[in-house]
Amino acid sequence: MSTLGLVILIAVALGFDFTNGFHDASNAVATSITTRALRPVAALSMAAGFNVVGALVSTKVAQTVGDGIITTPNGNSGLVVVFAALLGAIAWNLVTWRVGLPSSSTHALIGGLVGAAIASAGTVKWHGLTDKVVIPMAASPIIGLTLGYVTMLAILWAFRAVRPSRVNDRFRFAQRLSTAAMAYSHGTQDAQKTMGVITLALVITGHLHRFHVPLWVIFAAAAAMGLGTFAGGWRIIRTVGSRITPLDPPRGFAAETSAATILLVSAYAFALPVSSTHVVTSSVMGAGATRRLSSVRWGLAREVVLAWILTIPGSAASAALAYLVVHSALHL
Repeated sequence: MSTLGLVILIAVALGFDFTNGFHDASNAVATSITTRALRPVAALSMAAGFNVVGALVSTKVAQTVGDGIITTPNGNSGLVVVFAALLGAIAWNLVTWRVGLPSSSTHALIGGLVGAAIASAGTVKWHGLTDKVVIPMAASPIIGLTLGYVTMLAILWAFRAVRPSRVNDRFRFAQRLSTAAMAYSHGTQDAQKTMGVITLALVITGHLHRFHVPLWVIFAAAAAMGLGTFAGGWRIIRTVGSRITPLDPPRGFAAETSAATILLVSAYAFALPVSSTHVVTSSVMGAGATRRLSSVRWGLAREVVLAWILTIPGSAASAALAYLVVHSALHL
């Protein structure tokens, strides 16, 4: 039972990773597609490739997600908890993708883990949740907004004497680099959440005696993320790329560079599971606000922020319901 359950859970986890890829593809490619720095297929192909590379480099965030949020029992009961967490996260991803809101797959998965743990009377590591999830969740959009704004101001000052047409041409080329950096940083963050969940399941079932991410898990999660990214998420790409604020190549570059910097520092320096969605969306707002404050559609921005706020409780509720259904069906 445990072996079959483990196989099913790994398949569902990789399915979540795929939805994470197409749900969050906008984080890496929306600005470059909008500014016509890259054609859509080229942008998605680049994003998919660098997502895979980023996912292969480090497993620090995977350790935080798999070992720092909840404590689960061993055996089938623990598998049901993780399985329900994945179902809750997938459900939230699909709902927000359907309405075109760039919510966080990271926080959907973490909310799923918390909701399933509570429903199973398991242990939530509240201190770790607060320090590693809640505080970064509140701080990262503010940092993204500020850094996007400041980076764009620096670009405007540095190129103040250059004709706008030449500036746009230069930054269309520069966006190829910033898109690659954004995709790489997305891989260092988002694919690792799935690695952490699969590794947690391997520990629960006794296939691993301590928490360390096997190489095959890294490759599987990276590949699923890359395929999902290549599939694209056009509803959310339109929201991030054009509905929040008009973007030109310099602002697209400023937003992507700011977001990639925050994600890489969070992953490598602090092992924090920061939402790439939160960071890139707020960086877009910051870069757009340098034109004038009214150029940002703050009404839509409020809807996006509301989706962010609701993600953890919403996915937690979905996961708790999934746990009760699965637990009852298996008579555990």
